[in-house]
Amino acid sequence: MTVKMLGGRGRNWLASAVVLAALCPMVAVASSDLAPETSIQPKARPTVAVPDVPSAGAGGDEAPVVPRSAKSPGALSGLAYLAGDGVTLSDRWRGVAIEVPMTQAVPWRVFTLDNPKRLVLDFSELDWQGIDIPNLLEKGDWFTDIRAGLYRPGWTRIVFDLNAPYQVVSAGLSTQENPVAVSQRVEAARLRIELTTGSDADFAAAAGAPKDALFDRPARPMPSPKTRQRGFGDVTVVLDPGHGGIDPGAERGGVVEAQLMMSFARELKEELLRAGGFNVVLTRDGDAFVPLEERVTIARRAGADVFLSLHADALAQGRATGASVYTLSQEASDEASRKLAERHDRSDILAGVDLSQQGDAVALVLMDLARTDTAPRSEALADSLVEGIHSATGSTYKTPRLQAGFSVLKAADIPSVLIELGFLSSERDRKLLTSREWRADAARGIREALQYWVLEDAGKADLLRQ
Repeated sequence: MTVKMLGGRGRNWLASAVVLAALCPMVAVASSDLAPETSIQPKARPTVAVPDVPSAGAGGDEAPVVPRSAKSPGALSGLAYLAGDGVTLSDRWRGVAIEVPMTQAVPWRVFTLDNPKRLVLDFSELDWQGIDIPNLLEKGDWFTDIRAGLYRPGWTRIVFDLNAPYQVVSAGLSTQENPVAVSQRVEAARLRIELTTGSDADFAAAAGAPKDALFDRPARPMPSPKTRQRGFGDVTVVLDPGHGGIDPGAERGGVVEAQLMMSFARELKEELLRAGGFNVVLTRDGDAFVPLEERVTIARRAGADVFLSLHADALAQGRATGASVYTLSQEASDEASRKLAERHDRSDILAGVDLSQQGDAVALVLMDLARTDTAPRSEALADSLVEGIHSATGSTYKTPRLQAGFSVLKAADIPSVLIELGFLSSERDRKLLTSREWRADAARGIREALQYWVLEDAGKADLLRQ
């Protein structure tokens, strides 16, 4: 991906200096010796959305019985798609073994249902692109039908209609420390389920969807439609301190990015609240891991008017100093929309718009319309932040306005920027970033920039209404 460098200091100020926002990179920055080094690389996603499929009776109205073979989801996270040759079946004594190779280990569960007899596998979140169901049915007479697709937002399912009362005798997920390439896809985990024939009575006694808080919790309500702020009432600012938990981010000279950004986010929050006119929400308020896409979801459900992701990265080589502000690149916007459209939780795409029954084409058009309004607002916000940070601290990168495809910038309906406060690989920046006085100046500059942007943005909204 190419990072665009935009001119940064050539704009006229009114009365206030402007703000500095926060960075949370998911995609590697472009091939520049001075490009920041990101800590986490994204997982590849397929280009085809998962097809819909009936829920296949997750338990019905009757109270389900936890079967002996039911397995609760493991404590894993992430996205996955089929690896290698996809789902495979193999004959075993009085039964069959099912293997599901995948690119990443994800939470899963297995159980059986009666009337009719079915085997159900749920995953969070496994894309079934590439599964060859006709070929699987030709392998043997164990199953009369196989269906795979969406079960509920964030969860996918495969259902095997059983030809006999097969019971689960073993189920386990194995992972590889050093994933190997299989049929042009990297296999990192494999689920193996072994079935054997039993009696109808035993099958009926064990059948039923297991009770599980993760699966049984109600779906989150869709957020209300968000109207553009017009300078009246509090402006909701979501601050996203980058990294956290198992992902500490950059580390140099005993300084850890996740901890430093958590401290700065709290200081910036206090600065904004003291000034008045702001409602502030943090995507995390401690040393906890929050997935990148969940950070944007938090912002949308908080009714964010602005999303600022905060970072202080490090270079593997080369030297760079000063703060910089990123917006989503034009080239990355279409790709961002496509990937969001692939996601199953359509209520997380646009606030107040139910896309759960719409195809990708409709979702992409609506996201494109939303970006038409949001993109220039994000650019204006980034310009203001650069000016605000430079005015308050005098410390900005030589090309402080940049564009990239960071995951946290992909919300189509929220003005979003990613701010690199400085580089931990620079001794000078490290000294500034660990100075409470310097951070207070940076927070003041960001606050002033936000105040200026709010007034300017509201004025443009009034012009558009006319």
